[in-house]
Amino acid sequence: MIERPSRRLRQADIAAHAGVSVSTVSRVLANEPGISEDVRVQIFKVASELGYPLKAGTAAGSRALALIASNGVTGGLSAFYQGIVDGLRSEAAAQGMSFDIRLINEMKATPQVVGEHLESVGAQGLFLVGIDPSEALGDWLVESRLPVVLVNGVDPQLRFDGISPPNFFGAFAATRMLLDAGHRRILHLTGSHRHTIRERVRGFEAAIACAEGCAARIVRLPFETNSSAEAHAATLDALAVDGNFTAAFCMNDFIAVGVLEAVTELGRRVPNDFAIIGFDDLPCAEMANPRLTTMHVDRAALGREAVGMMQFRFAHPDVPARHVSHAVTPVPGGTIARRTTHDL
Repeated sequence: MIERPSRRLRQADIAAHAGVSVSTVSRVLANEPGISEDVRVQIFKVASELGYPLKAGTAAGSRALALIASNGVTGGLSAFYQGIVDGLRSEAAAQGMSFDIRLINEMKATPQVVGEHLESVGAQGLFLVGIDPSEALGDWLVESRLPVVLVNGVDPQLRFDGISPPNFFGAFAATRMLLDAGHRRILHLTGSHRHTIRERVRGFEAAIACAEGCAARIVRLPFETNSSAEAHAATLDALAVDGNFTAAFCMNDFIAVGVLEAVTELGRRVPNDFAIIGFDDLPCAEMANPRLTTMHVDRAALGREAVGMMQFRFAHPDVPARHVSHAVTPVPGGTIARRTTHDL
């Protein structure tokens, strides 16, 4: 526990204890962009322990619970959701919101289980992170009038506030990058029941429909086990049936890594013989050889936005629900090259 100084607290005190500059503390407390989430979390933690008066939110003293879908393979927190958690934590601290996190198997997110989690922490609001409410859970949440924000989720009936990447538009843009590089025979590897991933399929199909002379195939992976290994095997199978495909758009970077390994195993050069684009810009994208071309999702920004939406919902419980999307941006890599007319 940090010992609080007897005199009036200054930002310099926070900076000294956090090991950062005073200007960094000032920017974090003003909620300015451009600071890493680790630094944000540390500064808010030090400020809170020192008793520095943080910005009061519209529902100061409120408590919220985040239920986060556990990784289907490991049962832990997936790489995608770590950034969202960082954003949730830092913004909750800035807004004066008490905040608890629980990992949960989505299939076990029943009204009874969710109710028990809420009661155990005394939460007045619920973040569902990577969880699409079942019909029973959705009906129960509506009836309870509990403030709910879906993070990286979509409610087709728009009963709950939500924040997500623009999955349709991001997938459309990713597919256009392959088309603009001259590819006309493109695979799309996907595999999930989630609305967010279905939107990526729709974006892929829409981009293909806008281009003449295209042949596309959707390769569906089993949701329970979709992984790099599954993508590797599915790519080998798809190219064994029709070896004329020259590119793949993958629903995420883990799948893209599996595709990269498969086409390399077949002796195809990436990106000259086969192009690949992923989605999410996860750490594995940077570690791939060559680096994956992908679409960047600002996951921390999703978390910060979700806290703001929850605070607004606390203050305005009866206004219509809204859904917000944060744009994704292309991340250049070594898995797409511009093709020439001769190559075609």
